[in-house]
Amino acid sequence: MSSVSATIQEVFNEPSCAKNQNKSEAEKKKGCTKQLQPGGAAGGCAFDGAKIALQPLTDVAHLVHGPIACEGNSWDNRGAKSSGSQIWRTGFTTDINETDVVFGGEKRLFKSIKEIIEKYNPPAVFVYQTCVPAMIGDDIDAVCKAAKEKFGTPVIPVNSPGFVGPKNLGNKLAGEAILQHVIGTEEPEYTTPYDLNIIGEYNLSGELWQVKPLLDELGIRIMACISGDGRYKDVASSHRAKAAMMVCSKAMINVARKMEERYDIPFFEGSFYGIQDSSDSLREIARMLIERGADPELMDRTEALIEREEANAWAAIAKYKPRFKDKKVLLITGGVKSWSVVAALQEAGLELVGTSVKKSTREDKERIKELMGQDAHMIDDMTPREMYKMLKDAKADIMLSGGRSQFIALKAAMPWLDINQERHHAYMGYVGMVKLVEEIDKALYNPIWEQVRKPAPWDNPANNWQNRAIAEMEAEAAALAADPVAAEKARRAKKICNCKSVDLGTIEDAIAAHGLTTVEGVKTHTNASGGCGACAGRIEEIFEARGLVPAEEPELDPVAAEAKRRAKKVCNCMSVDVGTIEDAIQAGAGNLAEVKAQTKATGGCGGCAERIEDMLDAAAANTPATLVAAE
Repeated sequence: MSSVSATIQEVFNEPSCAKNQNKSEAEKKKGCTKQLQPGGAAGGCAFDGAKIALQPLTDVAHLVHGPIACEGNSWDNRGAKSSGSQIWRTGFTTDINETDVVFGGEKRLFKSIKEIIEKYNPPAVFVYQTCVPAMIGDDIDAVCKAAKEKFGTPVIPVNSPGFVGPKNLGNKLAGEAILQHVIGTEEPEYTTPYDLNIIGEYNLSGELWQVKPLLDELGIRIMACISGDGRYKDVASSHRAKAAMMVCSKAMINVARKMEERYDIPFFEGSFYGIQDSSDSLREIARMLIERGADPELMDRTEALIEREEANAWAAIAKYKPRFKDKKVLLITGGVKSWSVVAALQEAGLELVGTSVKKSTREDKERIKELMGQDAHMIDDMTPREMYKMLKDAKADIMLSGGRSQFIALKAAMPWLDINQERHHAYMGYVGMVKLVEEIDKALYNPIWEQVRKPAPWDNPANNWQNRAIAEMEAEAAALAADPVAAEKARRAKKICNCKSVDLGTIEDAIAAHGLTTVEGVKTHTNASGGCGACAGRIEEIFEARGLVPAEEPELDPVAAEAKRRAKKVCNCMSVDVGTIEDAIQAGAGNLAEVKAQTKATGGCGGCAERIEDMLDAAAANTPATLVAAE
C-alpha cells in the first residue's frame, strides 16, 4: 500500500487544483493528506470513481479483482455510449471467495487475465484493485507485469481500492494509472496541426456525438477522448496532440496538467453546455490550435460555424421562452455542471432560485457569481426536508438533479428532470441545448402533474401527510421567528464540520476568544476541518461574514516548525508522536513489530500501522517522512 499512499499524496498536492492555488504558502507545504473518515466514501468509493473514469474506454476489457458485488454494483452505472466495440459493457470479475482471502487471489487474477486475452483478444486489459484483495496483500502490479510479459498484451493495474477515499479521489487515481502505463506508449499513424484531446468527457447518452460533427466540419481531429467513446490506441498516442480541452476539472485535472508538463500540450477548461459556452469553447480550441501551428483561417471558419449554429439554436428555443416566463428552477448537481448548466438555463429564459455547490471548486463558485450575481443562492448542503419545502412552497417550479433527489420532487408533486450521469438524453452543444429546453418544457407541462395534485376522493386535504409536514415546518419556523433566543441557538447549532461534529457557534466562539484569522487556527482550537477538509471553504465564509479576511498562516522559524512536526500524533490510542517513532527508527527499529516494542504504537486499534509503515518506507528510501504523519 505504500506505493498507493505515495500516489495519493501526489494527487492531493495537485498544483492546478483550485483549492491548492488558494492556500497560503505554509498550507501548501503541508500537503493535503487526510486520513479517510468513517462515511467518507458514502457517496461512492475510490474504486467506483476509478471505474467510472475509465470504463467508457470501449475496446478495453475491464477486470475487477474482488468480490462479485464490486463489479455488479459498478457495472453500467453511467450511461456512456460507444460507436464501436461493446466489450466494455461485459462485466469481468475474479469473484474472489473465502479461500482466496486465506491463500491469496493472485493466481486467480492471472488466470482471469489469461482467459480474457484468449477469448476476447482486447488491445488491453485494465485490472481494478478493490478493498478485499488490497487488504490481504495481493500485488496486482506484479501480476499485471507478469501477464503482459507472458501474453504480450498491455495489462494496466488501476490501484484504487475503495477504502483509500471517495469517488473523486478514484477519478484521479484512474488518471494516474493511464499517465503511468498508457499515455505515450504508442505512436499515432500520423499527426496534424488540428489534433485535439478532450479530457474528462464521458460521452454520457452520446453527448460527445453532438459536438464531434462541429469539430469534424472545422477539420479538427479528436485525437483522444479521455475517456468517452475512447479507444486504447488513441489514448496511448494522445501525447502527440497539439492542444487539450478539459471538461471536468475535479476528475481529471492531474491528467491535463501532467500532459502539459511532459508533452507540452496546453489545455483550457471549457464547457459545451449552453449556447454561449459552446461558442466560447470552440473559439478557444481554434485559438490554441492556431498558436500551435494551425492555419489562421481556422478562426474565420469557426466564427462562421458559430454564427450559423447560434442562429439555428436561438430560433429553435424562441418558441419556448414565452412558456418559461416566470418559471423558476432549483438545480441540485455539482462540479462543472453547477455553473455550465446555469448559463444554459438562463439562456432559455428560466430563473434560477438556487444551485448546489457541494462538489464545486472555488473557481466554479466564482463563475456562478458571475452568472447569477454576488448574492447568488449557492446551496452547500440542502436537506431533503428543505428541498421539499422549497418545491412545495412553489419557490421552484421544477427541480433538475440526479436520481437520488427525484423522489423529493415527486412527493412534492413537482416536475423533475434528470441532469446527472444516469440521464437518457444528451444536452451538450447547440443541439443539446435545444433538447434540454424541449425536455424541461415536457416536464413542466406534462398533464400528469394536474392529476397527481388533485386529492384522492377519500383524502382530507386539510389533514393529509403533506399538509401536516408543511404545518410542522412552518410551526418550527414561526416559533423561531417569535423567539430570538431560540433562533440564535438554532443558528449556532448548524453543523459546519460533519466529520468532527463542530457547529457554527463553537467556531464563532473560538474566533472571538482567540482572535483567529486562519482556517488552521480554527482547526487547532475546534478540530473543524480535521477530517475530510471539505468544510474549510465554509470556515472561510464565516470569516468573511464577520468582516474578517482569512489570513495566511505565519511562517514558523525552522526550530519551531520542526518541533511542531515532531509533535504530531501518529498513534492516538497510545499517544505516540512522529518524533518518538522517528527516534525509534533511527535507533534501529526496522519493522512494525520493532517500532511497537520500543514505542507501544499500534498497541490500541492498530489504525496507525499503515502510517508507520509509510514512515519506515520513507526512512529506508532516505526521504523525509513529513507528509506521512497523521494530520
